[in-house]
Order: sequence, then C-alpha cells, then structure tokens
Amino acid sequence: MDGSTSTRRLDISHRRILLLALPMTLSHVTTPLLGLVDATVIGRLGEAHLLGAVALGAVIFDFVFWSFGSLRMATAGLTAQATGAGNRHEVDLTLARAFLVAGVTGLLLILLQWPIASLAFSMAGASPAVTDALSIYFFIRIWAAPFTLANYVILGSPLGRGRTDLGLLLQVAINVANIVFTMALVLGFGLGIAGAAIGTALAEVLGVGIGIVVLRRLGSNPLAVTWPEVLNRAAMLQTLAMNRDIMIRNVALILAFSIFSALGARSGDVTLAANAVLYNMFLVGGYFLDGFATAAETLCGQCIGARDERGFRRAIRLNLGWCIGFGFAVSSLFLIGGGVFIDFVSTNPEVRAYARDYLVFAALTPFLGAAAFAFDGIYTGATWTRSMRDLMVIAFIVYGAILLVARDLGNTALWIALLTFLSARGLGQFMLYPRLAKKTFASLS
Repeated sequence: MDGSTSTRRLDISHRRILLLALPMTLSHVTTPLLGLVDATVIGRLGEAHLLGAVALGAVIFDFVFWSFGSLRMATAGLTAQATGAGNRHEVDLTLARAFLVAGVTGLLLILLQWPIASLAFSMAGASPAVTDALSIYFFIRIWAAPFTLANYVILGSPLGRGRTDLGLLLQVAINVANIVFTMALVLGFGLGIAGAAIGTALAEVLGVGIGIVVLRRLGSNPLAVTWPEVLNRAAMLQTLAMNRDIMIRNVALILAFSIFSALGARSGDVTLAANAVLYNMFLVGGYFLDGFATAAETLCGQCIGARDERGFRRAIRLNLGWCIGFGFAVSSLFLIGGGVFIDFVSTNPEVRAYARDYLVFAALTPFLGAAAFAFDGIYTGATWTRSMRDLMVIAFIVYGAILLVARDLGNTALWIALLTFLSARGLGQFMLYPRLAKKTFASLS
C-alpha cells in the first residue's frame, strides 16, 4: 500500500463486530422496499397488467444491476485494506478507479438496452399488455444505470472504512426518496408506470449526490488524484479482475436461485407457491447474516492492510462464530414457529399443507448457509476473489449434478440441492482459507 512494513494491532472484539453488523442488517432489511414501493403505488391504480409489469421490471433490474454488485464488494475490500494500512490516498484511488468502471459499465448498459430488453422480454413471456407496460418502465429506468452502479461504489467505500452507520444512512435515503418521488409522480402527477420508473431513477441520482457529500465529509476526494495514478496498469487490472471474479460469483448465485424457482414452477402452482413462501425464510435469515458478512469484510480487509495476522485470524473466528450461532438460532426459530409464518403468508389450505411438508428443509437454510455468508465477507475483505469465484462455480456444478441425478425426487431434490449448494460453498471456503491466509501474510512480511 504505502511501502510500510510495520504492523498495527486492530481492535477485534465482539462489540465491534456487532457495531458493524447491526446497521447493515437494518440496511439489508430495507432493500426489498425499492420494488415493494413501486408495486404498492402502481397497485393502487387497479390495473393488473401494470402491476405485473412493475414486478417483472424489478426482477429484470435486480438481475442486471446486482450482477454488477461486485462494484460494492470490490470497493469495500480494497478500501478496507487501504484503511488498515493508513493510506488515505489509496482510498481515493480505489474510489476513482471504481467510479471509472461503474461509469463505463453503466454507459454500456444504456448502449445495449435494446438487446438486453429483447432477451429479458422473451424470457419473461408475458402478455402483450404487460410487455407494453414493461417496455415503458424498462426504457426509462435503464438510463439510471451509471448512477445505480455509482451508488454501489459509494456504499462500498464507507463499509470498507467500518462506517456501516453511513451505509445504512445512504440506503435509507435512497429508499425514502424513492417513496416520495414515486408517490408524487404516479399518484400526484398521474404518470402511471412511467412515473414509477422515473421516481426510482431519480432516487438513484439523488443517492449519488448524497453519497458524494458523505464521502467528502469522510475526507475523500477522488477528483484530487491524477489520471496516471488511476490508470496504473497493475492496480487497474486488480480492480477489473476482482469485479470480474465477483460478477461471475454473483451470476452463478442468481442462476442457482432462478433455477430453483423455475423448476418449482414446473411442478405446479401449489409447489411454486409453497416454495415461494418457504424461500422467504431463507431471505429473512440472509438479511441478518449479510450484516455479519459485512463486518467480516471490513475487519479482515483492515487487518491485512495493517499486517495484523493475529487480528485477522481472530476476526475470522469471531465472525464465523457469530454467523453460525445466529444461523442456528434462526433455524431453530423457523423449526418452532415456521407453521405460524406459513399460515401468515398464505391462506390457501393446499399451499399451507405442502409448505409444512418441506418446512424442515427451509428452516435449515440459515444454519447450513451461515459459513458461506461469513466466508464471502472474509474472502472479499482479503481480496481472495478468484478463489471465491472458483469455489462458487464448483458448488454450482455440484448443485446441478444433484438436480440431474435426483430429479425423480421432485421438489425434495430441489431442496436437497439448495442445502448442498449452501453448505458446499462454506465447507470449500473453510478448507481453503488457511492456505490463502498463510500465502497472503507471507507476501506482506
């Protein structure tokens, strides 16, 4: 980072982990609000095809944009290491490079909007009325792509510095702005589905403005760095490689969950509905586990930057302990009260009965997936993104093999494959990390 070979001891404690994790847990819980607000406001217009278009639009943009969620993770990992090393200039360089990648990628998405739309619409297979409304939503919201990706970068920078409270502030600001803009444009100005798209886009633009103010208050000024520094070949290649690796990891993860939903749909409406109810249990557990993953990302990255190997290994132990302990607690809660959750979400007797048959599988997802969440944060903070990518691909192949071999088991095969997918990722990362840690700190000494 700055050429120093000194070691700094960092504060790695249960208290600090909780202070980092809890704000991001609240932030992750607010994430579904973006799509929910659009759906709720449009739903008040009483047009089913408009509601369907907004729902499909949310799915499409979740896939397109979150495929580039690597910008947040890579920025956080590199920023954490620069922060641990006490190198504020490198923090600004990391920001500048990430903004450059986000801007170029966002512009490419705008230029490729027609082929993206054609592929997405054909896969959706919606009615002509829904597709027409979806076109309006898509071709407006896609123009916010550079700002959406820039928000990933902005969020990653405070997280890498351990300011998860600011991460929460940024997420809440975007969500509140989305609510205000969408309600005003749809209900106040009568712009319909176009208003929903414009409102969400404007919220992303405002988020960038607020984010830049936050970064400046933190002392960052990415405009103060020089272009030769930003375009340093080795550093830029590292940035691009990390984003590539995490993007492949994200796409594999999204595909695994999409396949789960698609195969469930082929088994009939009752199976699809029951799996959707149960899948929400996994999402709820994931929102909380993601907070601890962010804590691991921050602390492990800072320890590597500070060359604090003892702190690094303690951060792994504590974060892994919190994730597994919390995963066990949530799984136990789902096993005990899952029936109540099912009855609350669905009133259909068939769906309720079918969901109860598979409750134990859904309840196990937080516990069996806990290690994967923890190690995703650890590997990102340590910038072991290539290994994280490879292990994700291996787990995805295992997932597909189980679905193929056990296809006669129907929905049971789906849940067995999902649980194996989650646990295989965590197990693989656990087995590999000692060798990666030894190699990393040997290179720093």
